[in-house]
Amino acid sequence: MYFVSLSMLVLVSFLTGCTAMNARQREADEDKCRSYGFTQRNDAFAECLQRIELDRRAERRADMRVDPFWDRPMVVYRPVVVAPRPPRPR
Repeated sequence: MYFVSLSMLVLVSFLTGCTAMNARQREADEDKCRSYGFTQRNDAFAECLQRIELDRRAERRADMRVDPFWDRPMVVYRPVVVAPRPPRPR
């Protein structure tokens, strides 16, 4: 019972932290688009927000590929040994 309540508390705190961060991030993105001169409730403002989010996603993908092991192509080498045929009887 204690474990279930503790895990629920951790889950709820994690989810509220995510929404708070998203709200703060959204507000910062809107401020950035306003500083560029876009006004809210038009297509240009929405496109500005979209570009910021796409840039953020591209940075996350680039950060995920830091491991040099994954940047190398995998080569599987399996030698094939061909034994010589025995001579045919004449």
